[in-house]
Amino acid sequence: MRAAIQQEIGQDKLEVVDDIEAVGFGPGKVRIRIRATGLCHSDLSAMSGVLPQPAPFVPGHEGAGEIIEVGEGVTNVKAGDRVLVCWLPACGACASCKRGQTQLCIAGFLNAGTPNYKRPGGDVFGFAGTGTFAEEVVVDALCAVPIPDDVPYEIAALIGCGVTTGIGAAINTAKVEAGSSVAVIGCGGVGISVIQGARALGAAEIVAIDPVESRREAALRFGATEGIAPGGLADAKNRITAGEGFDYVFEVVGKSATARTAYENTRRGGTLCIVGAGAMDDNLQINMFELFFDEKRILPSLYGGGDVLRSYERVIKLWRAGRIDLEGLITHRVRLEEINDAIDQMRTGEALRTCITI
Repeated sequence: MRAAIQQEIGQDKLEVVDDIEAVGFGPGKVRIRIRATGLCHSDLSAMSGVLPQPAPFVPGHEGAGEIIEVGEGVTNVKAGDRVLVCWLPACGACASCKRGQTQLCIAGFLNAGTPNYKRPGGDVFGFAGTGTFAEEVVVDALCAVPIPDDVPYEIAALIGCGVTTGIGAAINTAKVEAGSSVAVIGCGGVGISVIQGARALGAAEIVAIDPVESRREAALRFGATEGIAPGGLADAKNRITAGEGFDYVFEVVGKSATARTAYENTRRGGTLCIVGAGAMDDNLQINMFELFFDEKRILPSLYGGGDVLRSYERVIKLWRAGRIDLEGLITHRVRLEEINDAIDQMRTGEALRTCITI
């Protein structure tokens, strides 16, 4: 079958091959025919080495398709079911799951260390234990979440990561209050989803900060009240908050420099929400006095900061009600053979989300 793979970490292009096989099928597993997958910035971070990932590997973790085959003991889905791929399933048995913090379940991360593809030359891993840039993938049954018939595959794929991450950060983690002021630093697909979540909760001012003009313009269409380049943030802070700082600031870049900027533009007693996935050696510096004196809440948000199955359902309901726009997030559509064009478009900021048809 066909898939896009990266041979070594640090390469900036993927190779589309046709001699790869999905492996690992058996009890508790399912085989999924991928119909659509999104390109997320985390895929690029894995390719560059910012996020740890063994190689060679198949990128992709925002996927949707149909069940081809189920292994022994699988009861949550059956052959023919339409599903989205959950890259971080909850095992239901670990300490995090028992506390109700299913987004912190480590079981899904452990899958990333087991190859789920092979080629004549050897084993191939799937990014985040999945690897959806392929015609088929074998994953744990809990990774396959049934979707309603009215949800297109390309929309379901986005719900599988970027949309849930962004909207969940606003709703589950930060719990944005109606009438509040919000700033979002980084307005790609996840940042735009944060904006939509803040708008749905009734934020009064939502300032979108991004160096790419097209992304700032897009942010206005999705609910931002203002779109500015990074150099205009100080002025916006003074105009909108009288210099006090925003009630909520979301960092959706994954770098310590932008996280520090976000901290400095959060009001005393306000909330800084870290959504971007950064490198392990990129350290954020905050001195102990300001940490104590400013009483700013620093809240990291992993995968939307809540139960992902509940979050999926919420997103679908908001989409059906017209409260959020998911179709508009997809600015580019490509075939698997054009995957490197899609990667270039994301690197330049041209694309919010690209849907790849497998």
